[in-house]
Amino acid sequence: MNPTDMNRRGALRLAALAGAAAGTGVAAAQTAPANRRPLAFGDPIWNREVSARLEAHADPKKFVYGLASGVVAGVRDGEKLRPLMRFEVFSTIRVVRQPDDSYQRLCREVVFYRNLETGELMDEWDNPYTGERVKVVDVANDPYNYVISDYFPQPPSYGGLNKETRPRRPFLRNWSLLDAETVGLESDVHLYYPSAMQPEKWPRESPGKMTRVSEMFRYVIRRSDLEDSSLGHIPYHGVWNRVTPWLPWMLMDQAPGHILYTGRMSSHETLDFHAKDVIERVKSRYPKYLVAPEKVEGPSLSSLERYAHDQQPAPPRAPK
Repeated sequence: MNPTDMNRRGALRLAALAGAAAGTGVAAAQTAPANRRPLAFGDPIWNREVSARLEAHADPKKFVYGLASGVVAGVRDGEKLRPLMRFEVFSTIRVVRQPDDSYQRLCREVVFYRNLETGELMDEWDNPYTGERVKVVDVANDPYNYVISDYFPQPPSYGGLNKETRPRRPFLRNWSLLDAETVGLESDVHLYYPSAMQPEKWPRESPGKMTRVSEMFRYVIRRSDLEDSSLGHIPYHGVWNRVTPWLPWMLMDQAPGHILYTGRMSSHETLDFHAKDVIERVKSRYPKYLVAPEKVEGPSLSSLERYAHDQQPAPPRAPK
């Protein structure tokens, strides 16, 4: 998962929000404790600092567990969305301050899939579109990193496949006051770039020549936590959606359509809120992922590029 905000509202709206937040803060400034800092939506440095503490913990010796859970649905023309399975995301995230005051985000994440009816974590799945039983391949992204600074980062390159660049922009994110005590944050990523699984080599797994991916994050944060500068990590709850090609292990033979992930997300400083079977699977299959990285180790790839790197093309489909 990449929660970097690639999309912001107009500067006038941000200025109005910042002004409203600052006005509220001024009224309480005389009685506020020393660790209370007013909201400053229009300040790139404030955005940088709170974003680092949303992602992970200000203390580089500590890290945060990310959690997301929900439903994977298939989308095809001429029919309603079809729930296919459930998903579970487990991640460990650390941030380390750099000499220029930016933060290096360091992350490992895995995604497991559950049977829609039984709730069991799956190793095989019956594809209702093709009638074929296929092997389920866990997502195992190590690493997935980027830099949090007072300017937006460039779009991810995914090993050089995505060559899109954007003008340098101050790091002003899409904040909103949901009510007097609650802050919302919108963060969207929309990408279109050459596929790591070209049809000539990956006829069964490939989405075609190009890959279209979008991720949409909606954070809900207590205002008191966002204003509390003594918190090493700012907890949140929210919603995560992802639009992506058919999962390559579904072996859809480049059929039209795509996948929609939709689920809840949250962050925690302990493992108490993760499902026990998810923790046990991480321990047995990916024990390294129980601890966030301490430094950059290799290029950052999404699950699609990681699949192309780690897997081999499936043999042609057997004739009926």
